[in-house]
Amino acid sequence: MRRVVITGYGVISSSGNTVDTLWDNVVNGRSGIKKIEDPSFSDISSRIAGYIDDFVPEKYLEKKEARQYDLFAQYAYAAARQAIDMAQVHDESFDKDRVGVYVGSGIGGVGTTLHNHASYLNKGTHRVSPFMIPMMISNMASGFIAIKTGFRGPSFAPVSACATANQAIGEAFLNIRHGYTDAIVAGGAEAPINTLAFSGFANMKAMSTNNDSPAEASRPFDKWRDGFVMSEGAAILFLEELEHAQNRGANILGEIIGYGSTTDAYHITTPDYDGAKRAMMLALQMANILPSQVDYINAHATGTKEGDKSETKAIKALFKEEAPKLKISATKSMTGHLFGAAGGIEAIITLKALEHGVIPPTINLTNADDECDLDYVPNVAIKQTINFAISNGFGFGGHNASLLFKKWQSINK
Repeated sequence: MRRVVITGYGVISSSGNTVDTLWDNVVNGRSGIKKIEDPSFSDISSRIAGYIDDFVPEKYLEKKEARQYDLFAQYAYAAARQAIDMAQVHDESFDKDRVGVYVGSGIGGVGTTLHNHASYLNKGTHRVSPFMIPMMISNMASGFIAIKTGFRGPSFAPVSACATANQAIGEAFLNIRHGYTDAIVAGGAEAPINTLAFSGFANMKAMSTNNDSPAEASRPFDKWRDGFVMSEGAAILFLEELEHAQNRGANILGEIIGYGSTTDAYHITTPDYDGAKRAMMLALQMANILPSQVDYINAHATGTKEGDKSETKAIKALFKEEAPKLKISATKSMTGHLFGAAGGIEAIITLKALEHGVIPPTINLTNADDECDLDYVPNVAIKQTINFAISNGFGFGGHNASLLFKKWQSINK
């Protein structure tokens, strides 16, 4: 089997529109969550979000071009462009027929759908945009990136709720590993912040209502957690076959060595810990790594009561006596929950943790929960050598996907 490395990554998020900014904010425990000032949200119980107020599409796209794509696709291309530029992809060093694009979204162009539905109701059928369909469909981020880059390999757009980006990265890893491609742009994008989505999640009591303290609202594993905080953005990795990367002198940022994907087959929203356990187990088995060799887990942990308990139970079931020794952090406490892009941003954070030997904190963890009793690195980052790390992504419908990353420096060269 061929080895697969990461040679570039990019991000657009409320915690930073570059990877360096994101990492600086996360490692220093700074929250990207803010109060929503838009009065249309005033009668919704949750009025906080990781919304982006400093994204400039024209930095990446022509104005006319940007108007033809939903915000989630704009975010996706911007993050992909960062990743491709970082990887120093030049036409002469790549066969574009062997470079793919695997970028998914949990919801897709919901903003476009809502805007056009309002036009339809208020002004009639002829006011629905002819661009509505290509703007709203979830595969368009992947298609847009391919159009802009000319990458003609396989294009794939998984839609598996909050496991989307993990599955996109994992499936891209397998495709390269088995020799079908040399490189793939992989990750997720989401632009879900609107009153309809907020109303749905708020009415199902899934979102935090700590509106007076936005930076303290996302509190995974804490006894007083009351739900997740919705965020938007995109996070993209550039995955590449090892020898291909070495032959062109690419800077290698880390290696992906395992991937596990399972389904709970249990409930539409309530997780079953066994599915998460099996996803992590399969990632370890693929890499022939023992549980005792794992140093760090970037948990899916969103801050919901049942989700955080279930993930804790899954870690204990798999790692057994090793579980209390593991360092675990929930970086959604700072970034919020980016839905289909969550696995991408957390993969990047995990790779940065491996590179720097620093484990980011779980902020707002001030009250211990008896059912969440592992080491979640509360509130302050710690320095520790990390050689192997897992990043988890679990979604509604019982989708589970775990990625296993390996440090590049010193042990891989």
